[in-house]
Amino acid sequence: MFVSVVIPALNERENISRTIGSIPVEKLRVAGHETEIVIVDNGSTDGTGELARQLGAKVVVQPVRGYGNAYKAGFANCSGEVIATGDADLTYPFEILPEVIDSLAAEDIDFLSTNRLGDLLPGAMTRSHVWGNKCLSGIARQLFRVPFADSQSGMWVFRRKVWNGLRMRSGGMGFSQELKIEAFRHGFKCAEIPIVYRPRGGETKIRTVADGMRNLAEMLAVRARPVAPLTQNSYVALPSWSDVPSAREPERAPVPSCTCAAGAVANPAW
Repeated sequence: MFVSVVIPALNERENISRTIGSIPVEKLRVAGHETEIVIVDNGSTDGTGELARQLGAKVVVQPVRGYGNAYKAGFANCSGEVIATGDADLTYPFEILPEVIDSLAAEDIDFLSTNRLGDLLPGAMTRSHVWGNKCLSGIARQLFRVPFADSQSGMWVFRRKVWNGLRMRSGGMGFSQELKIEAFRHGFKCAEIPIVYRPRGGETKIRTVADGMRNLAEMLAVRARPVAPLTQNSYVALPSWSDVPSAREPERAPVPSCTCAAGAVANPAW
């Protein structure tokens, strides 16, 4: 299976080397997956894109800033049958990708998201950030009956057919919640797993109040949008694995040479 790991980056030069190095390209190869790493340079002024290219990643330049704009450019310029995402700030555990991708195939899952809110390492989120995430996630569950505990998480693994079957509108931070909502509303088989979420490296670019209010406004706009589901919504609880590596500390992998009926999820934190 060909896997594209797509990562948006805005002025992440101090983190990009460790981020790329944390992607387990060799383990994915042993598991039978060819991998490309796609870094979307979203208008960086610190040389993030240049360094990522030197490290062997494919670099896509998206000068129009915005979280959603970056992902749209990345998805349009990647080749994977399966697409995996995460941030370039060391917060997400990319080392779990081999197990997640294997489960995607074994359980015939279309879209898998992650829940950060159950296992936050000290300093990973401010109290206001936690509160905002929980509020937005609760509103999403009420408005759309989606089962996701964390509507704002930025680590997803999904089949290309999901992206091809959706018409995404958000160009900003609301892209994350819109993708989950639309995948569920269009009848794709969805799942969510808990992960350990780490403190970011460097300065955060999230504006908790402003971004939260904008996300809420975009969520209400999505609610007013008509949708014709392709199939009945489905949601699957994943099995436990005993050999999942610890996600509390980033694995120091070598830098690659480059590429829902609602229900409870009973999975161990990764």
